[in-house]
Amino acid sequence: MITSQSNSKIKEIRRLIHDRKARDQSGLFYIEGLRLVAEAIQMRAKIEALVVAPDLLSSSFGRELIHDAATKDLPIFEVSGEIFKSISVKEGPQGIGAVACQRWMEIEMLQLAPGDQWIALDAVQDPGNLGTILRTSDAVGGKGVVLLEHSTDPYDPTALRASMGAIFAQGLVRANLEQFADWKTRSHYSVIGTSGGVKCDFHHAEYPDPLVLLMGSERQGLSARHLELCDQVVAIPMVGRSDSLNLAVATGVMLYEIFNHRRDIRKG
Repeated sequence: MITSQSNSKIKEIRRLIHDRKARDQSGLFYIEGLRLVAEAIQMRAKIEALVVAPDLLSSSFGRELIHDAATKDLPIFEVSGEIFKSISVKEGPQGIGAVACQRWMEIEMLQLAPGDQWIALDAVQDPGNLGTILRTSDAVGGKGVVLLEHSTDPYDPTALRASMGAIFAQGLVRANLEQFADWKTRSHYSVIGTSGGVKCDFHHAEYPDPLVLLMGSERQGLSARHLELCDQVVAIPMVGRSDSLNLAVATGVMLYEIFNHRRDIRKG
């Protein structure tokens, strides 16, 4: 059992939690809690090792996860409750975590099948927003997210918690704007953007199948260059004093509008 704060494995986990550079260089990330670890296992994520504090693991479901992992020869590091609490980012630690491998796709390999829907996010900065968008995309059957330019890290602990496990069900792509533009030109998939400065109400728009929903950054929205890439630009109506929506909320509103549009078509 690991009981030392200076243990090399504990130091590595701390770096994965707090340092994006460490995550980027290693290609690893750390998850904590029964739900995230269970989702990782069920979705066949590549797990390097489980981290377990037996005196904190009171859940029978958690003990079953550990037993199943042991039968599959998955490395398990036992740590003291004190050590686990020292690396935990949760209130009321459940005594189970995992070091797992990141999963990325190259944009050149991205192909959309009929019915597919992806989201492209420009320079999203808030990891909570990104995690919420991943969760909402999964809820409507979306396939994944393309992160453009200098976006936040989907493997940041805040993004992981907000995704509620959807991180393991969604595809992830990193690209700059020019790479995305080249891919769009070659693939001919439809790109739909949003802007408050257009007259097309999102409720009256047509949504091709498949499509990519392009959403701008929290501060600036979509630039003129982004809008040039869009086959259609729609507006989300607002009648109160507010003149903008939180990025995760706006993306969720659009995703469910597209979801309902397609559902109505299927109903005929």
